[in-house]
Amino acid sequence: MTFAPTLILIAAAAAAVPPVKQGVDAWQAGDYQKAVKAWTDPAAAGDADAQFNLAQAYKLGRGVPLDLRQAEAWYRKAADQGHRQAGAMLGLIMFQNGDRKGALPWIQKAADAGDPRAQYVYGTALFNGDETVRDYPRAYALMTKAAAAGLPQAQASLKQMDQFIPLPDRQKGLAAAKLIGSAPTATAATAPAPRPAPVRATALPPSRVAEAGAAPSVPNVTKTVPTSKPAAMAASRPAAVQQTKAIGTPASGGKWRIQLGAFSDAAAARGAWSTVSGKAGLSRLSPSYVKAGAVTRLQAGPFSTRAAATQACKASGVTGCFPVGG
Repeated sequence: MTFAPTLILIAAAAAAVPPVKQGVDAWQAGDYQKAVKAWTDPAAAGDADAQFNLAQAYKLGRGVPLDLRQAEAWYRKAADQGHRQAGAMLGLIMFQNGDRKGALPWIQKAADAGDPRAQYVYGTALFNGDETVRDYPRAYALMTKAAAAGLPQAQASLKQMDQFIPLPDRQKGLAAAKLIGSAPTATAATAPAPRPAPVRATALPPSRVAEAGAAPSVPNVTKTVPTSKPAAMAASRPAAVQQTKAIGTPASGGKWRIQLGAFSDAAAARGAWSTVSGKAGLSRLSPSYVKAGAVTRLQAGPFSTRAAATQACKASGVTGCFPVGG
């Protein structure tokens, strides 16, 4: 997964730190090499804003070769000085670079401060129990905030969580969401650059509700986070999960199954099955936990035909369900 946020360039007053402001002006004019040159010395001297801007340049490959390790190093220098945006980006890029355990404290801090991308990633980790204790109410709370802020990945994930998280936990999550901060509005010192193109794709270590593939699933965080005012919380309030009628009797020896999601480990997949099987009327089916690279696919069946599996998906009401096998 690659994060490609709007580049936010923080500049001090021109009289106090002229090179940083000069770099911001050059960046906005499209002269990225001049911007990087203007920030290099202040960054080396310890200016947190210049360090953050330089990290963004390395992350986007503007004015310098794209280098996520260099970006991480400069984000860390700025974050260690208390730079809020740098702390958020450090956690996200560490997660992207594979250091999920080291990333989570930074991501958690950014999520609590209102960063939608961090809320999406940390909420997914809490749902799956990745490098942290599984916490459905808090996972739902964070995903609700990220979805309300307009992050499409979070909106898709929230719909899937509605299928797996019990209603009481979702209600607790909605109450907790009201106490979580939102990202602060940009100040006059913030000079946003033209919206950058996404950085070339890099796979995110699995920490998701469902797997990308033939059916709708939780996308990776690859799009720019909208800067518009978050939508009202009520817009993300899920309806109660409706009980559905039992699926028909499975066909012994059938070669078709339905896939209900993909998870970071078998334990998460088993937990999802115990939650969804009764709700969706799937209790007559036999679950299968299929290892596929770094994820475990939750499937159920068997069915004699694709049509029967497709009908079972429709009857289950599980978002993202699709037939497999044959």
